[in-house]
Amino acid sequence: MLRRITLLLLLWTLSQAASGARPNVLFIAIDDLANALGCQGAPGAHTPHMDHLAREGVRFDRAYNQIPLCNPSRASVLTGQRPDITQVYDLERHFRETLPDGVTLPQLFHQNGWFTARIGKIYHYDVPKGIGTNGLDDAPSWQLVINPRGRDVTDEALITNPTPQKPVSAALSWLAADGGDEEQTDGRVATEAIRLMEKHRDEPFFLGVGFFRPHTPFVAPRRYFDLHPLESIHLPETPADDRQDIPVAAFAHNNPTPHYGLDELTCRKALQAYRASVSFVDAQVGRLLEALDRLGLAQQTLVVLWSDHGYHLGEHGGVWQKRTLFEESARAPLIIRAPGLAGNGRACTRLVEFVDIYPTLADLASIRPPKGLDGRSLRPLLENPEREWDGAAITQILRPADSRLPEPVMGRSIRTERWRFTEWNGGKAGLELYDHQHDPHEFHNLALQPNQEAAEAMKMLRLRLNQAARALPPATPVDPKRL
Repeated sequence: MLRRITLLLLLWTLSQAASGARPNVLFIAIDDLANALGCQGAPGAHTPHMDHLAREGVRFDRAYNQIPLCNPSRASVLTGQRPDITQVYDLERHFRETLPDGVTLPQLFHQNGWFTARIGKIYHYDVPKGIGTNGLDDAPSWQLVINPRGRDVTDEALITNPTPQKPVSAALSWLAADGGDEEQTDGRVATEAIRLMEKHRDEPFFLGVGFFRPHTPFVAPRRYFDLHPLESIHLPETPADDRQDIPVAAFAHNNPTPHYGLDELTCRKALQAYRASVSFVDAQVGRLLEALDRLGLAQQTLVVLWSDHGYHLGEHGGVWQKRTLFEESARAPLIIRAPGLAGNGRACTRLVEFVDIYPTLADLASIRPPKGLDGRSLRPLLENPEREWDGAAITQILRPADSRLPEPVMGRSIRTERWRFTEWNGGKAGLELYDHQHDPHEFHNLALQPNQEAAEAMKMLRLRLNQAARALPPATPVDPKRL
Protein backbone atom coordinates (compact mmCIF):
# COMPACT_ATOMS: atom_id res chain seq x y z
CA MET A 1 0.00 0.00 0.00
CA LEU A 2 2.82 2.43 0.90
CA ARG A 3 4.56 1.76 -2.43
CA ARG A 4 1.28 2.37 -4.26
CA ILE A 5 0.74 5.72 -2.49
CA THR A 6 4.33 6.76 -3.21
CA LEU A 7 3.91 5.83 -6.87
CA LEU A 8 0.66 7.81 -7.14
CA LEU A 9 2.31 10.87 -5.60
CA LEU A 10 5.23 10.58 -8.01
CA LEU A 11 2.88 10.26 -10.99
CA TRP A 12 0.89 13.28 -9.78
CA THR A 13 4.07 15.34 -9.45
CA LEU A 14 5.26 14.34 -12.92
CA SER A 15 1.87 15.09 -14.46
CA GLN A 16 1.80 18.52 -12.84
CA ALA A 17 5.27 19.30 -14.20
CA ALA A 18 4.38 17.98 -17.66
CA SER A 19 1.21 20.02 -17.86
CA GLY A 20 2.94 23.21 -16.74
CA ALA A 21 0.47 23.48 -13.85
CA ARG A 22 1.10 26.40 -11.53
CA PRO A 23 0.42 25.67 -7.85
CA ASN A 24 -1.58 28.01 -5.69
CA VAL A 25 0.16 29.50 -2.66
CA LEU A 26 -1.56 30.00 0.68
CA PHE A 27 0.90 32.18 2.58
CA ILE A 28 -0.19 32.33 6.24
CA ALA A 29 1.53 34.82 8.55
CA ILE A 30 0.79 34.77 12.28
CA ASP A 31 1.82 37.75 14.38
CA ASP A 32 3.99 37.10 17.46
CA LEU A 33 3.46 33.34 17.50
CA ALA A 34 5.88 31.69 19.93
CA ASN A 35 7.10 28.14 19.60
CA ALA A 36 3.82 27.28 21.30
CA LEU A 37 2.27 24.56 19.14
CA GLY A 38 1.16 21.19 20.41
CA CYS A 39 3.20 19.47 17.70
CA GLN A 40 6.27 21.22 19.13
CA GLY A 41 5.58 19.80 22.56
CA ALA A 42 4.57 23.14 24.06
CA PRO A 43 2.95 22.72 27.50
CA GLY A 44 -0.78 23.38 27.57
CA ALA A 45 -1.03 23.98 23.83
CA HIS A 46 -4.34 23.47 22.02
CA THR A 47 -3.51 23.87 18.33
CA PRO A 48 -5.11 20.90 16.53
CA HIS A 49 -5.28 22.54 13.10
CA MET A 50 -1.69 23.73 12.91
CA ASP A 51 -0.67 20.34 14.31
CA HIS A 52 -2.65 18.69 11.51
CA LEU A 53 -0.91 20.87 8.93
CA ALA A 54 2.44 19.85 10.39
CA ARG A 55 1.50 16.17 10.07
CA GLU A 56 0.75 16.69 6.38
CA GLY A 57 3.76 18.88 5.61
CA VAL A 58 7.25 19.45 7.00
CA ARG A 59 7.62 21.16 10.36
CA PHE A 60 10.94 23.00 10.63
CA ASP A 61 11.80 22.75 14.31
CA ARG A 62 14.83 25.03 14.04
CA ALA A 63 13.79 27.90 11.81
CA TYR A 64 15.21 31.32 12.65
CA ASN A 65 14.05 34.81 11.78
CA GLN A 66 16.58 37.47 10.78
CA ILE A 67 15.41 40.16 13.20
CA PRO A 68 12.88 39.62 16.01
CA LEU A 69 10.71 42.66 15.39
CA CYS A 70 7.59 42.80 13.22
CA ASN A 71 8.37 45.31 10.47
CA PRO A 72 12.01 44.38 9.75
CA SER A 73 11.32 40.65 9.94
CA ARG A 74 8.46 40.85 7.46
CA ALA A 75 10.50 43.07 5.15
CA SER A 76 13.27 40.47 5.24
CA VAL A 77 10.95 37.52 4.51
CA LEU A 78 9.15 39.26 1.66
CA THR A 79 12.28 40.60 -0.05
CA GLY A 80 14.47 37.58 0.65
CA GLN A 81 17.13 39.94 2.00
CA ARG A 82 18.77 40.32 5.39
CA PRO A 83 18.10 43.48 7.42
CA ASP A 84 21.53 44.90 6.62
CA ILE A 85 20.41 44.94 2.98
CA THR A 86 16.83 46.18 3.47
CA GLN A 87 18.15 48.68 6.07
CA VAL A 88 14.93 48.14 8.03
CA TYR A 89 15.62 47.87 11.75
CA ASP A 90 12.61 49.66 13.24
CA LEU A 91 8.82 49.77 13.07
CA GLU A 92 8.47 52.70 10.68
CA ARG A 93 10.99 52.50 7.84
CA HIS A 94 9.74 51.00 4.55
CA PHE A 95 12.09 48.72 2.64
CA ARG A 96 11.34 50.61 -0.62
CA GLU A 97 13.39 53.50 0.75
CA THR A 98 16.44 51.30 0.25
CA LEU A 99 15.21 48.85 -2.41
CA PRO A 100 12.94 50.90 -4.68
CA ASP A 101 13.23 48.38 -7.52
CA GLY A 102 13.22 45.24 -5.43
CA VAL A 103 10.89 42.42 -6.44
CA THR A 104 9.00 41.01 -3.48
CA LEU A 105 7.86 37.42 -3.17
CA PRO A 106 4.19 38.07 -4.07
CA GLN A 107 5.28 40.55 -6.74
CA LEU A 108 7.34 37.81 -8.39
CA PHE A 109 4.30 35.55 -8.50
CA HIS A 110 2.16 38.34 -9.94
CA GLN A 111 4.76 38.98 -12.65
CA ASN A 112 4.53 35.31 -13.60
CA GLY A 113 0.77 35.10 -13.94
CA TRP A 114 -0.57 34.44 -10.44
CA PHE A 115 -3.46 36.39 -8.94
CA THR A 116 -2.03 38.00 -5.80
CA ALA A 117 -4.03 39.32 -2.87
CA ARG A 118 -3.44 40.29 0.73
CA ILE A 119 -5.97 39.85 3.51
CA GLY A 120 -4.91 41.23 6.89
CA LYS A 121 -1.35 41.69 8.15
CA ILE A 122 1.46 40.60 5.83
CA TYR A 123 3.60 43.71 5.83
CA HIS A 124 3.76 45.64 9.10
CA TYR A 125 0.82 47.22 10.90
CA ASP A 126 0.56 48.90 14.26
CA VAL A 127 -1.66 46.72 16.41
CA PRO A 128 -4.37 47.52 17.27
CA LYS A 129 -4.51 51.07 15.89
CA GLY A 130 -3.49 50.05 12.36
CA ILE A 131 -6.15 47.35 12.00
CA GLY A 132 -8.47 48.17 9.11
CA THR A 133 -5.85 50.28 7.29
CA ASN A 134 -3.12 49.47 4.76
CA GLY A 135 -0.39 49.82 7.38
CA LEU A 136 3.08 49.71 5.82
CA ASP A 137 1.82 47.77 2.82
CA ASP A 138 3.58 47.50 -0.53
CA ALA A 139 1.32 48.30 -3.49
CA PRO A 140 3.41 46.52 -6.19
CA SER A 141 3.03 43.24 -4.31
CA TRP A 142 -0.73 42.84 -4.73
CA GLN A 143 -3.57 43.12 -7.18
CA LEU A 144 -6.09 43.26 -4.35
CA VAL A 145 -5.90 44.13 -0.66
CA ILE A 146 -8.57 43.61 1.99
CA ASN A 147 -8.32 45.14 5.46
CA PRO A 148 -10.89 43.57 7.79
CA ARG A 149 -11.75 45.29 11.05
CA GLY A 150 -13.60 43.45 13.81
CA ARG A 151 -15.11 44.11 17.20
CA ASP A 152 -11.72 43.65 18.89
CA VAL A 153 -11.01 47.21 17.72
CA THR A 154 -14.28 48.70 18.91
CA ASP A 155 -14.09 46.76 22.20
CA GLU A 156 -10.68 48.21 23.06
CA ALA A 157 -12.05 50.03 26.11
CA LEU A 158 -12.90 46.64 27.65
CA ILE A 159 -9.31 45.37 27.54
CA THR A 160 -7.57 44.67 30.85
CA ASN A 161 -4.24 46.50 31.03
CA PRO A 162 -2.40 46.02 34.33
CA THR A 163 0.26 48.57 33.26
CA PRO A 164 -1.88 51.54 32.17
CA GLN A 165 1.22 53.66 31.58
CA LYS A 166 1.86 51.46 28.55
CA PRO A 167 -0.43 51.31 25.49
CA VAL A 168 -2.24 48.00 25.09
CA SER A 169 -0.05 47.26 22.06
CA ALA A 170 3.06 47.13 24.27
CA ALA A 171 1.56 45.78 27.49
CA LEU A 172 0.53 42.37 28.78
CA SER A 173 -3.10 43.20 28.06
CA TRP A 174 -6.05 40.96 27.29
CA LEU A 175 -9.78 40.49 26.76
CA ALA A 176 -11.97 37.39 26.91
CA ALA A 177 -14.40 38.67 24.29
CA ASP A 178 -18.09 38.12 23.88
CA GLY A 179 -19.44 36.96 20.53
CA GLY A 180 -18.19 34.54 17.91
CA ASP A 181 -15.05 34.07 15.87
CA GLU A 182 -16.25 35.92 12.78
CA GLU A 183 -16.91 39.08 14.75
CA GLN A 184 -13.18 39.36 15.47
CA THR A 185 -10.72 40.79 12.94
CA ASP A 186 -8.94 37.47 12.47
CA GLY A 187 -12.22 35.66 11.95
CA ARG A 188 -13.05 38.15 9.21
CA VAL A 189 -9.58 37.68 7.72
CA ALA A 190 -10.29 33.96 7.36
CA THR A 191 -13.75 34.61 5.91
CA GLU A 192 -12.41 36.98 3.26
CA ALA A 193 -9.59 34.61 2.36
CA ILE A 194 -12.06 31.76 1.86
CA ARG A 195 -14.19 33.99 -0.32
CA LEU A 196 -11.19 34.72 -2.55
CA MET A 197 -10.32 31.02 -2.76
CA GLU A 198 -13.84 30.35 -3.98
CA LYS A 199 -13.76 33.22 -6.48
CA HIS A 200 -10.31 32.44 -7.92
CA ARG A 201 -10.30 28.66 -7.67
CA ASP A 202 -9.92 28.30 -11.45
CA GLU A 203 -6.72 30.36 -11.72
CA PRO A 204 -3.42 30.17 -9.86
CA PHE A 205 -3.46 32.40 -6.81
CA PHE A 206 -1.06 33.66 -4.19
CA LEU A 207 -3.03 34.65 -1.10
CA GLY A 208 -1.21 36.39 1.73
CA VAL A 209 -3.37 35.75 4.78
CA GLY A 210 -2.14 37.62 7.84
CA PHE A 211 -3.56 37.10 11.32
CA PHE A 212 -3.10 39.80 13.97
CA ARG A 213 -3.24 37.60 17.06
CA PRO A 214 -1.64 36.59 19.30
CA HIS A 215 -0.05 40.07 19.20
CA THR A 216 -0.99 42.16 22.21
CA PRO A 217 -3.63 42.89 23.28
CA PHE A 218 -4.41 39.18 23.64
CA VAL A 219 -8.02 39.13 22.46
CA ALA A 220 -10.04 36.00 21.73
CA PRO A 221 -13.62 34.83 22.20
CA ARG A 222 -14.24 33.62 25.73
CA ARG A 223 -14.53 29.97 24.76
CA TYR A 224 -10.82 29.86 23.90
CA PHE A 225 -9.94 31.02 27.40
CA ASP A 226 -12.00 28.10 28.69
CA LEU A 227 -9.60 25.74 26.89
CA HIS A 228 -6.80 26.97 29.17
CA PRO A 229 -7.95 26.95 32.83
CA LEU A 230 -5.97 29.36 34.96
CA GLU A 231 -5.00 26.64 37.43
CA SER A 232 -3.15 24.85 34.61
CA ILE A 233 -1.02 27.90 33.75
CA HIS A 234 2.50 28.07 35.16
CA LEU A 235 5.35 30.49 34.43
CA PRO A 236 8.70 29.19 33.15
CA GLU A 237 11.30 28.30 35.77
CA THR A 238 14.60 30.16 35.74
CA PRO A 239 17.71 29.84 37.94
CA ALA A 240 17.86 32.65 40.47
CA ASP A 241 21.24 33.85 39.15
CA ASP A 242 20.37 33.56 35.45
CA ARG A 243 20.73 37.26 34.61
CA GLN A 244 24.05 37.78 36.38
CA ASP A 245 26.18 36.64 33.44
CA ILE A 246 24.12 38.24 30.66
CA PRO A 247 25.08 41.64 29.11
CA VAL A 248 22.72 44.54 29.71
CA ALA A 249 22.18 44.91 25.96
CA ALA A 250 20.71 41.42 25.78
CA PHE A 251 17.49 42.68 27.35
CA ALA A 252 15.14 44.85 25.33
CA HIS A 253 14.96 48.53 26.19
CA ASN A 254 11.14 48.42 26.30
CA ASN A 255 11.09 45.64 28.92
CA PRO A 256 13.93 46.33 31.38
CA THR A 257 11.97 45.19 34.46
CA PRO A 258 11.32 41.46 34.91
CA HIS A 259 7.67 40.59 34.30
CA TYR A 260 6.96 44.33 33.86
CA GLY A 261 6.93 44.48 37.67
CA LEU A 262 3.69 42.46 37.77
CA ASP A 263 2.78 39.80 40.32
CA GLU A 264 2.71 36.11 39.44
CA LEU A 265 -1.09 35.79 39.23
CA THR A 266 -1.34 38.67 36.77
CA CYS A 267 1.39 37.14 34.62
CA ARG A 268 -0.39 33.80 34.66
CA LYS A 269 -3.57 35.52 33.47
CA ALA A 270 -1.58 37.11 30.65
CA LEU A 271 -0.13 33.72 29.69
CA GLN A 272 -3.62 32.20 29.73
CA ALA A 273 -4.80 34.97 27.40
CA TYR A 274 -1.83 34.42 25.08
CA ARG A 275 -2.57 30.72 24.80
CA ALA A 276 -6.25 31.47 24.22
CA SER A 277 -5.31 33.83 21.37
CA VAL A 278 -3.10 31.15 19.82
CA SER A 279 -5.97 28.64 19.97
CA PHE A 280 -8.30 31.20 18.38
CA VAL A 281 -5.92 31.78 15.47
CA ASP A 282 -5.45 28.02 15.15
CA ALA A 283 -9.19 27.68 14.60
CA GLN A 284 -9.01 30.24 11.78
CA VAL A 285 -6.16 28.29 10.18
CA GLY A 286 -8.42 25.25 10.38
CA ARG A 287 -11.12 27.12 8.46
CA LEU A 288 -8.64 27.90 5.67
CA LEU A 289 -7.47 24.29 5.42
CA GLU A 290 -11.05 23.00 5.42
CA ALA A 291 -11.88 25.39 2.58
CA LEU A 292 -8.96 24.07 0.50
CA ASP A 293 -10.28 20.52 0.99
CA ARG A 294 -13.89 21.49 0.25
CA LEU A 295 -12.92 23.30 -2.94
CA GLY A 296 -10.69 20.47 -4.14
CA LEU A 297 -7.63 22.74 -4.02
CA ALA A 298 -5.49 21.05 -1.36
CA GLN A 299 -3.45 18.95 -3.80
CA GLN A 300 -2.58 21.94 -5.96
CA THR A 301 -1.81 24.44 -3.21
CA LEU A 302 1.47 25.13 -1.45
CA VAL A 303 0.80 26.09 2.15
CA VAL A 304 3.42 27.93 4.18
CA LEU A 305 2.69 28.98 7.74
CA TRP A 306 5.14 31.20 9.61
CA SER A 307 5.41 33.72 12.40
CA ASP A 308 7.40 36.91 12.01
CA HIS A 309 9.52 35.96 15.05
CA GLY A 310 9.42 34.00 18.26
CA TYR A 311 8.00 35.33 21.51
CA HIS A 312 9.01 35.31 25.16
CA LEU A 313 6.49 34.17 27.74
CA GLY A 314 8.38 34.90 30.96
CA GLU A 315 11.67 33.09 30.32
CA HIS A 316 15.01 34.32 31.68
CA GLY A 317 13.44 35.58 34.87
CA GLY A 318 10.62 37.57 33.33
CA VAL A 319 11.25 38.41 29.66
CA TRP A 320 8.08 38.90 27.60
CA GLN A 321 7.43 39.62 23.94
CA LYS A 322 10.30 39.84 21.40
CA ARG A 323 13.42 41.90 20.57
CA THR A 324 15.98 39.53 22.09
CA LEU A 325 18.54 37.20 20.55
CA PHE A 326 17.72 34.33 22.86
CA GLU A 327 16.34 31.12 21.36
CA GLU A 328 12.73 31.90 22.30
CA SER A 329 12.75 35.09 20.24
CA ALA A 330 15.09 34.13 17.38
CA ARG A 331 13.37 30.81 16.61
CA ALA A 332 9.82 30.75 15.27
CA PRO A 333 7.31 28.30 13.79
CA LEU A 334 7.62 27.40 10.10
CA ILE A 335 5.53 24.72 8.40
CA ILE A 336 5.50 24.04 4.66
CA ARG A 337 3.11 21.63 2.95
CA ALA A 338 4.10 20.97 -0.64
CA PRO A 339 1.88 18.24 -2.14
CA GLY A 340 3.74 15.35 -3.70
CA LEU A 341 7.07 15.76 -1.90
CA ALA A 342 8.44 12.80 0.01
CA GLY A 343 9.23 14.64 3.22
CA ASN A 344 5.63 15.41 4.09
CA GLY A 345 4.56 14.20 7.50
CA ARG A 346 8.01 14.52 9.06
CA ALA A 347 9.79 17.04 11.23
CA CYS A 348 13.06 18.62 10.15
CA THR A 349 15.69 19.50 12.73
CA ARG A 350 18.13 21.11 10.30
CA LEU A 351 18.86 24.80 10.83
CA VAL A 352 17.06 27.02 8.33
CA GLU A 353 16.41 30.75 8.03
CA PHE A 354 13.38 32.79 7.13
CA VAL A 355 15.22 34.29 4.16
CA ASP A 356 14.94 30.75 2.74
CA ILE A 357 11.16 31.05 2.35
CA TYR A 358 11.33 33.25 -0.77
CA PRO A 359 13.66 31.03 -2.86
CA THR A 360 11.83 27.92 -1.65
CA LEU A 361 8.43 29.04 -2.94
CA ALA A 362 9.93 30.26 -6.20
CA ASP A 363 11.60 26.86 -6.65
CA LEU A 364 8.42 24.91 -5.86
CA ALA A 365 6.48 27.02 -8.36
CA SER A 366 9.21 26.72 -11.03
CA ILE A 367 9.78 30.48 -11.12
CA ARG A 368 13.23 31.98 -11.56
CA PRO A 369 13.86 34.24 -8.53
CA PRO A 370 15.74 37.54 -8.68
CA LYS A 371 19.50 37.42 -8.34
CA GLY A 372 21.09 38.22 -5.02
CA LEU A 373 18.62 36.64 -2.60
CA ASP A 374 20.22 35.83 0.74
CA GLY A 375 18.49 32.50 1.31
CA ARG A 376 18.42 29.14 -0.44
CA SER A 377 15.65 26.77 -1.44
CA LEU A 378 14.52 24.30 1.22
CA ARG A 379 13.24 21.89 -1.40
CA PRO A 380 15.95 19.30 -0.62
CA LEU A 381 14.74 19.23 3.00
CA LEU A 382 11.11 19.03 1.89
CA GLU A 383 12.09 15.92 -0.04
CA ASN A 384 14.25 14.49 2.76
CA PRO A 385 14.14 16.32 6.11
CA GLU A 386 17.05 14.26 7.44
CA ARG A 387 19.52 14.92 4.64
CA GLU A 388 22.89 16.54 5.29
CA TRP A 389 22.54 20.32 5.56
CA ASP A 390 25.30 22.75 6.42
CA GLY A 391 23.05 25.22 8.16
CA ALA A 392 23.67 28.23 10.36
CA ALA A 393 21.26 31.02 11.23
CA ILE A 394 21.98 34.71 11.81
CA THR A 395 19.64 36.94 13.80
CA GLN A 396 20.24 40.56 14.79
CA ILE A 397 18.60 43.42 16.66
CA LEU A 398 19.37 47.12 17.09
CA ARG A 399 19.15 48.75 20.53
CA PRO A 400 18.78 52.52 20.89
CA ALA A 401 20.89 54.53 23.29
CA ASP A 402 19.15 54.93 26.63
CA SER A 403 19.88 55.16 30.34
CA ARG A 404 21.50 51.71 30.19
CA LEU A 405 23.46 52.11 26.96
CA PRO A 406 25.45 55.26 26.11
CA GLU A 407 25.21 54.63 22.35
CA PRO A 408 23.13 52.53 19.93
CA VAL A 409 24.10 48.87 20.04
CA MET A 410 23.74 46.30 17.26
CA GLY A 411 23.50 42.72 18.42
CA ARG A 412 24.31 39.88 16.05
CA SER A 413 23.86 36.21 16.84
CA ILE A 414 24.79 33.05 14.98
CA ARG A 415 23.17 29.71 15.75
CA THR A 416 24.78 26.45 14.67
CA GLU A 417 23.86 22.85 15.45
CA ARG A 418 25.51 23.10 18.87
CA TRP A 419 26.24 26.73 19.68
CA ARG A 420 24.72 30.18 19.90
CA PHE A 421 27.25 33.01 19.82
CA THR A 422 26.16 36.64 20.22
CA GLU A 423 28.18 39.84 20.15
CA TRP A 424 26.92 43.32 20.98
CA ASN A 425 28.62 46.12 19.04
CA GLY A 426 31.24 43.66 17.90
CA GLY A 427 31.81 42.53 21.47
CA LYS A 428 32.41 45.96 22.97
CA ALA A 429 28.99 45.87 24.66
CA GLY A 430 29.12 42.20 25.61
CA LEU A 431 29.50 38.63 24.41
CA GLU A 432 27.39 35.51 24.90
CA LEU A 433 28.06 31.86 24.15
CA TYR A 434 25.62 29.03 24.88
CA ASP A 435 26.21 25.32 24.40
CA HIS A 436 22.86 23.89 23.29
CA GLN A 437 24.15 20.37 23.70
CA HIS A 438 24.25 20.86 27.48
CA ASP A 439 22.30 24.10 28.00
CA PRO A 440 19.24 24.26 25.68
CA HIS A 441 17.62 27.06 27.72
CA GLU A 442 20.69 29.31 27.44
CA PHE A 443 21.17 29.75 31.19
CA HIS A 444 24.99 29.65 31.30
CA ASN A 445 26.98 32.24 29.35
CA LEU A 446 30.30 30.54 28.59
CA ALA A 447 31.79 33.65 26.98
CA LEU A 448 32.80 35.12 30.35
CA GLN A 449 35.13 32.29 31.39
CA PRO A 450 35.47 30.01 28.37
CA ASN A 451 37.31 26.72 28.58
CA GLN A 452 39.47 25.70 25.63
CA GLU A 453 36.57 24.15 23.71
CA ALA A 454 34.37 27.22 24.21
CA ALA A 455 37.20 29.59 23.26
CA GLU A 456 37.83 27.70 20.04
CA ALA A 457 34.10 27.70 19.29
CA MET A 458 33.89 31.48 19.80
CA LYS A 459 36.81 32.06 17.46
CA MET A 460 35.21 29.96 14.74
CA LEU A 461 31.73 31.42 15.24
CA ARG A 462 32.94 35.03 15.22
CA LEU A 463 34.71 34.40 11.90
CA ARG A 464 31.63 32.74 10.43
CA LEU A 465 29.36 35.50 11.72
CA ASN A 466 31.48 38.24 10.19
CA GLN A 467 31.68 36.40 6.87
CA ALA A 468 27.94 35.80 6.63
CA ALA A 469 26.27 38.77 8.30
CA ARG A 470 27.19 41.31 5.59
CA ALA A 471 27.52 43.81 8.41
CA LEU A 472 26.81 47.25 6.95
CA PRO A 473 26.10 50.45 8.89
CA PRO A 474 22.55 51.82 8.64
CA ALA A 475 22.08 53.95 5.52
CA THR A 476 20.43 56.63 7.63
CA PRO A 477 20.47 57.28 11.39
CA VAL A 478 17.72 55.47 13.26
CA ASP A 479 15.54 57.60 15.52
CA PRO A 480 15.51 55.85 18.94
CA LYS A 481 11.80 56.66 19.29
CA ARG A 482 11.14 54.41 16.29
CA LEU A 483 12.68 51.42 18.06
